[in-house]
Amino acid sequence: MVKILHIDSSPRGERSHSRELSKEFVSSWKAAHPEDAIAYRDIGRHPVPHVNEAWIAAAFSPPETHTPELTEALRISDELIDELLAADRYVFGVPMYNFNIPSTFKAYIDQIVRANRTFAIDAQGGFRGLVEGKKAVIITARGADFSPTSPAAPYDFQEPYLRTIFGFIGITDIQFINANSLNEGDARTQSLSEARAAIKDLITHW
Repeated sequence: MVKILHIDSSPRGERSHSRELSKEFVSSWKAAHPEDAIAYRDIGRHPVPHVNEAWIAAAFSPPETHTPELTEALRISDELIDELLAADRYVFGVPMYNFNIPSTFKAYIDQIVRANRTFAIDAQGGFRGLVEGKKAVIITARGADFSPTSPAAPYDFQEPYLRTIFGFIGITDIQFINANSLNEGDARTQSLSEARAAIKDLITHW
């Protein structure tokens, strides 16, 4: 049995393309693999908190020195990391906001990228990801065309950032399904069709 963690980060409801496509992926996967377990978290409608001073103090001090306040400061982070580590694969629905990710997803990333939990620092100051042997599918929704041959491609800070930050914690097997041109009428229909075809293809060999 494979354990999948499905996360949506769009604050939009039924009008969200990233939600629609991530749901389609998970539904198709579940139909093909009914024995697998799906955990779901909606950080678009139920955001996780941003890190604060108490979080930083707790994350960078030995657990045995923590006061009740510092222990509480990491409670949500511990919950999110435990959930992340328990899964074998991830499906993330992420819209593009201002050429990158929404603050809801950035807050989530800041909670799970944590020294001695999802990455380690060696004696020489080098980094090593601790979340190994996992796979991820990231489904994005973009208003304009940010495909590699588009004039807007240099403005795509979303996919490079997500590859970098998840790779930093050890998740390097990442597939992207990018739905571009969603504000462009006829191009939107074609882009959504291509995204659905990519979902169907990925389901067969992911």
